[in-house]
Amino acid sequence: MKDPMSLKEMSTYQGAFPTPTDFHEFWQKQLANLTVPDYQLISRDFKIPGVDCYELTFNGTRYGQVYAKCIFPEGSQPVPVIFYFHGYMGQSPDWATLLSLAAGGAGVVAMDVRGQAGKSLDHATFDGVTVKGQVIRGALQGPDKLFFKDIYLDVYSLIEIVASFSRVDNTKFTSYGGSQGGALALVAAALNHRLTQAISIYPFLGDFKRVLTLGDHSEAYNELFRYFKFSDPFHQTEDQVMQTLAYIDLKNMAQLIKCPVKMITGLEDDVCFPSTQFAIYNQITSAKEHLLLPEYGHEDMHVAVNDQVFNWLFKTKIEVAK
Repeated sequence: MKDPMSLKEMSTYQGAFPTPTDFHEFWQKQLANLTVPDYQLISRDFKIPGVDCYELTFNGTRYGQVYAKCIFPEGSQPVPVIFYFHGYMGQSPDWATLLSLAAGGAGVVAMDVRGQAGKSLDHATFDGVTVKGQVIRGALQGPDKLFFKDIYLDVYSLIEIVASFSRVDNTKFTSYGGSQGGALALVAAALNHRLTQAISIYPFLGDFKRVLTLGDHSEAYNELFRYFKFSDPFHQTEDQVMQTLAYIDLKNMAQLIKCPVKMITGLEDDVCFPSTQFAIYNQITSAKEHLLLPEYGHEDMHVAVNDQVFNWLFKTKIEVAK
């Protein structure tokens, strides 16, 4: 199914559900109550010349345990850092793939989202439906109990931990990812203003009310529809669920971003529909750029797009080096 909203309508579309009146206060309180945890950094000796590889672990909120891969160029000069975030249900890329980013002279940090396919662990408990997916977890308990609320705080803590490393330049941080990773790249910029650039490819977790209106067309959002179909077929709790999910909705998180943002959207996307991505983009008030690909959907966007992303990632570093 193609998004029925016209490109002209999308260009000014702000989203289908209002931002909670206490949204900004909610996230200010979450960060104020957060203590950046202690961490372990364990060296991995892969015998790869020119780089040092580490496994980083720390305790997240609500008993989570967070794992990330870190690669840093050898040497004493502080380096910029790219925070890479993976797609929904997945895990951080293998070391060999991350080396392609490290080859540009930046440090690379890639976090496994807890409870998905990687090494990060989720030990929280949730009332209600948990049979499939993580978006809906905690939606009937209030925003403080949302699963993704804790993921967002993991992202914040990860950046704060890495910022404390003497070998990094904590004034040159970039976040980058696609789908769920694209969402978390924007969350990183929204919550942690150390970020100097965010690059987001077809971001997930945006404009939940619009998703509900468009219908169940992808596995990524299927859990939302399963909840209503099997637990609330008359949608008596719809307003409550939408109100709660609004606290993790990327169109609302985008209002907190202060650094420059680059986004890429495929107009044939039937997983994260283009209108939901425009709802996110249109809420960003910092410097921004949005590239559109008319023939692409939620898929690998091939060489031209990858080269464009590399140019965005390393532009700042190259200029600093002159």
